[in-house]
Amino acid sequence: MPSPYRLAGARAITADLIAIVIFATIGLLAHGKDIGVSGYSRDVLTIGGSWLVVARSTGLYRSPTLRRYLTTWIVGVTAGVAVRAIVLGRAINGKELSFLIVALISTLIFTSVVRSVVDVATSRRVPA
Repeated sequence: MPSPYRLAGARAITADLIAIVIFATIGLLAHGKDIGVSGYSRDVLTIGGSWLVVARSTGLYRSPTLRRYLTTWIVGVTAGVAVRAIVLGRAINGKELSFLIVALISTLIFTSVVRSVVDVATSRRVPA
């Protein structure tokens, strides 16, 4: 049975960043925004960067647990959305709160799914 919470190291980092890029891509497409350096910089660098900083401080990639994963998710995404709002010069208001809720739900789903796929794909053993 795949477990998105036990994935560690480079595979986990890669899975998490892929999930955040998927989240950003869907958001950019849904809102008719630039799918390029500026769009990804605005969304992936702020949210993904915050995720990685929090993951390092929680030890998520070194010694993964459900608690570290959920802490990284909620603190990292919330911090990323706040940094994104500051970078864009936006007030922290109802629109940003709505974006935070969507970001939290989406990133939890996407990181869980991508981590599970990576876990299954990398744990399969090739018969001799």
